[in-house]
Amino acid sequence: MSFPIALWQGPSPEGSDDRAFAALDAALRAAAALGAITLVAPEAYLPGYNQPDIPARAQPRGGPWHQRLAALARSHGCGIVIGYAEGDGDHVYNSAVAFDASGREIGHYRKVQLFGPREKSIYTPGDTVSTFDLGGIRAAMLICYDVEFAHLTRKLAEEGADLILVPTANPEPNTHVSRLVVPAHAINHGLTIVYANYCGTEGDITYCGGSVIAAPDAAILAAAGPGPALLIADIDRQPDPALIQTQLTDFRPV
Repeated sequence: MSFPIALWQGPSPEGSDDRAFAALDAALRAAAALGAITLVAPEAYLPGYNQPDIPARAQPRGGPWHQRLAALARSHGCGIVIGYAEGDGDHVYNSAVAFDASGREIGHYRKVQLFGPREKSIYTPGDTVSTFDLGGIRAAMLICYDVEFAHLTRKLAEEGADLILVPTANPEPNTHVSRLVVPAHAINHGLTIVYANYCGTEGDITYCGGSVIAAPDAAILAAAGPGPALLIADIDRQPDPALIQTQLTDFRPV
């Protein structure tokens, strides 16, 4: 069975919905043409990670952004996983949402591990993880800094996840995350991780690109450089049996 997953690395739309949805439309069209099940896009892509007025721009779950995303997925016959600023009453969350190829919401997640003083001043942290079915594979979402915390990856592996989809906004000089941390967590927990970063600059942030799809044996199935890229990889492959780890069953608390 073939299971192609696409990843899109591009610049921030910098608060422009028109720019954001034009870029997503083109990326989804290309991903669908290549047979992808879903496309993973960066963190807080709506309205852009480093925008100055995120609380004012945040939208509720199911609001206009979601309606447009669902329509895009439906029109191209390709799912999408993307980060957005979620407004919920007096709270703002750094969230991610997954739609399937029919435009149906199949997963939703709020970032647990907020990064740095800026995120902590804007967002309320999430407090739970969950899994969902993506075309017959048990999938989950984390957001950027989350994937650097082994306890979150382990929790999802314990809940049966085989695939973690990670919208991210990783700035320079943190290239070690996609080169080392993501493949290490993939092999240690026996799952595939799709890590979708920005590229270019946004305000005072320069993103390091380096988006990656890492397999359960730490094989790099696809990797981007520092510029715009659309990656696609068939994650239905047999990992090297000599590299399959048994940490989940071997773990002994101390």
